[in-house]
Amino acid sequence: MATEPQDKIITYASYYDPMLAQTIRSKLEDNDIPCFIADENFLSANPIYNQAAGGIKLKIFERDLERCREILEEDDALIAESHEEDTSDSPVICPYCGSTDVRYGSATEKKVHWVNAIFILLLSVWPFYTNKAWHCFNCGKDFE
Repeated sequence: MATEPQDKIITYASYYDPMLAQTIRSKLEDNDIPCFIADENFLSANPIYNQAAGGIKLKIFERDLERCREILEEDDALIAESHEEDTSDSPVICPYCGSTDVRYGSATEKKVHWVNAIFILLLSVWPFYTNKAWHCFNCGKDFE
């Protein structure tokens, strides 16, 4: 009795986001490519082991490798086209100079009151927060 060789199952990709892995699996199954997710339950229950286990693995048959690449490349091209943004228009304008060259992040101006400084010195603690504000690169001022 002759047995037929079985198709080899390979790992197509590893993901650290279970939702992304499920989305890719769904796209492949919609295109009639059989696939499954490995290690999802273990890593969802123990996310601290995600790096050690190599992530959540998407398994496919080796014969479907090229077709999977084609399908996912088409989706990547569609996503790239739909997410093109014009970054020249900034919705935030500096109230001091009217510039649009602004960024939101850590404030550059120190806004520590002397009462806070005394409190920090007495308790020997350092605050682990940063003030966030809009910063204008044209005039150098911070604003809310």
